[in-house]
Amino acid sequence: MAVVGFGLLSHVPTIMLPEATRRELNEGKEISLVPGLHRLREEVLDELAPETFVIFDTHWASTVEHLLAAQPRRAGRYTSDELPRGMAGIPYDYRGDPELAHRAAEAARDAGQPAHASDDPRLPVHYPTINLLHYLWRGERVVSASCAQTGETADFLAMGRAIGEAVAETGRRVVLLASGGMSHRFWPLSQIPEREASHPRHVRTPEARAADEERLRWFEAGNHRRVIETMDDYARFAPEGRFGHYLMAVAAVGGADCAAPGRRFSDYENSIGTGQVHVWFDRPSNGWTRESETDRISAMPRSRLRGS
Repeated sequence: MAVVGFGLLSHVPTIMLPEATRRELNEGKEISLVPGLHRLREEVLDELAPETFVIFDTHWASTVEHLLAAQPRRAGRYTSDELPRGMAGIPYDYRGDPELAHRAAEAARDAGQPAHASDDPRLPVHYPTINLLHYLWRGERVVSASCAQTGETADFLAMGRAIGEAVAETGRRVVLLASGGMSHRFWPLSQIPEREASHPRHVRTPEARAADEERLRWFEAGNHRRVIETMDDYARFAPEGRFGHYLMAVAAVGGADCAAPGRRFSDYENSIGTGQVHVWFDRPSNGWTRESETDRISAMPRSRLRGS
């Protein structure tokens, strides 16, 4: 098997607050991100029945290499040092996928990217992983991947291709979750109480909102090439994690050649200045790309995948 779907999904702390608090912050209305995650699980993931989630975690900011969590199991309770008022004592207990993590790191190194799969049981977890699992997890294996703070577009694309190769080698049914936002600049602390509602008029600047909405149109048209080719321009609006979460996910299924159209599972929303949305990309019936690159990789002998 191979990657059976991927999503650009918001993990904002607001989704972990009680509904009454969410409504209080949002002019009496529920934010669309929460029911969107419920719908995604019920309408998409239940049908796809993936074996493994690979979560590209924008808060796991590695510096000198790409990192993957390779523990056989992660269990504990998570409290955020950023917002313990809303994210405290959250239980988690899930199996990892060490084989996939180690193969992805090896494939990345073969491609010239520094990468390491860590099975250290003390390795921290971060809320871009925990918050999505709270809504979406139903027993799948989980591999979290870092979003290198020193990475550039080419690095993220190379790492994503390596993960795509590793998925093809292992034969897993895998869903990729790009856990992070779009434009990502916050309002000053003194202005946040006036800007907590989800309406996109509160996104940090009109220009940032326009850039996000332009890319949403490209997503819906399946024009991933345009998104990738304009990353230098989009960088002006500080996309979360340098947009590495999206770039790695799309690279795993063909990169600029990916033709999968996106469908929204939420409105485009503000979160204290940042642009947030859930967009899901189904695997087209004829493969992710017009050349069905994923199927081509799946059919390659392992010697070719390793360049030997």
